[in-house]
Amino acid sequence: MLATAEEPTKGEIYLHGDRLLRDDSNHFLKQRIGYLPDDFPLYDDLTVWDYLDYFARLYRLKQPKRHLRIHEVLELVQLENKRKSLIATLSRGMKQRLSLARTIIHEPILLLLDEPVSGLDPLARQQFRQIIKVLQEAGMTILISSHVLSDLAELCTSVGIMELGFLVESTSLTDLYQRLSSQQLTLSTLGKMEILQQQLSQNSLVNTWEIIADNRLKIDFRGGASDCAELLRSLVLADIPLTEFHQSQEDLESIFLKLGHQQTS
Repeated sequence: MLATAEEPTKGEIYLHGDRLLRDDSNHFLKQRIGYLPDDFPLYDDLTVWDYLDYFARLYRLKQPKRHLRIHEVLELVQLENKRKSLIATLSRGMKQRLSLARTIIHEPILLLLDEPVSGLDPLARQQFRQIIKVLQEAGMTILISSHVLSDLAELCTSVGIMELGFLVESTSLTDLYQRLSSQQLTLSTLGKMEILQQQLSQNSLVNTWEIIADNRLKIDFRGGASDCAELLRSLVLADIPLTEFHQSQEDLESIFLKLGHQQTS
């Protein structure tokens, strides 16, 4: 619906204050949208340059701006040295970056990305995330639909979580972590596991703990930084030989599962 491929069954969509419709009444507004679907289309028998030049012409970019813009996006997606290569010879990561270059060739104000890092190896995913951050810093509004929640946690400022067709949460990522993410502590000891568990049971800020390996615990902790420091102090005073005391936040995936459980229960 945001890409104007479908009409909303209910409600209205506005972009920069103008109503977004599927018909031909606001073609200029549609030109301000960039859409990268999950199954991105490519023409293997074209070179990288010809592919981008073709889409730049479709968006009616004139010379010399057209060639300048193609050079800009190729440099951004790190494919300048591949401009004369056939698309068929590119790796999947390069093809994904080329598709992104095609999506932004006309300088849209809204970028829609559907599973943009799906199927990419770790290096290609890192390269793609870096490009997204550059576009973000340039002021582009980017909407990402993805199940790779670790990537969303790195990239997004706000998040909307859907479960069974319902929007169960829509807020800033900072607010979501503050309200729904519990603090995790990981502790390891050289021994005295029973004494360690006894000490933890006496701390009112310790919700639960789980033994994840020999002499290693994962703790759900309600306290803040000063409370963590106090807990560490009490364990040292109890003569427990700690080899690890690590503090972290519950990740976005855990929050998603928690919200999904609330929705179905």
